[in-house]
Amino acid sequence: MPKINSGTTHIEQVAYLKKIEGQVRGLQKMIEEGRYCVDILTQLHSIIGAMKRVEMEVFKKHLEGCVAGAMQKRSKGEIRKKVDEVVDLLQRFKKG
Repeated sequence: MPKINSGTTHIEQVAYLKKIEGQVRGLQKMIEEGRYCVDILTQLHSIIGAMKRVEMEVFKKHLEGCVAGAMQKRSKGEIRKKVDEVVDLLQRFKKG
């Protein structure tokens, strides 16, 4: 399990996640009420887009904070570790 970089915070994403949480509750209610499939799919698409925006912001912070921090330290081992980590993330994102 990677260590958490105490210099990087994602607290600003909490507001977005709370909004997404509300969207998911709304989606659940739509399904329980038997709403029209297209309306459900439209809401799902909106939720997926919102999650991708949060994902990109967290990824951006990782690059700007954690990865850039490793580059500044100029430790070849730490740089290699962070590059491998980013490549692994990109490969996992590509699969999804």
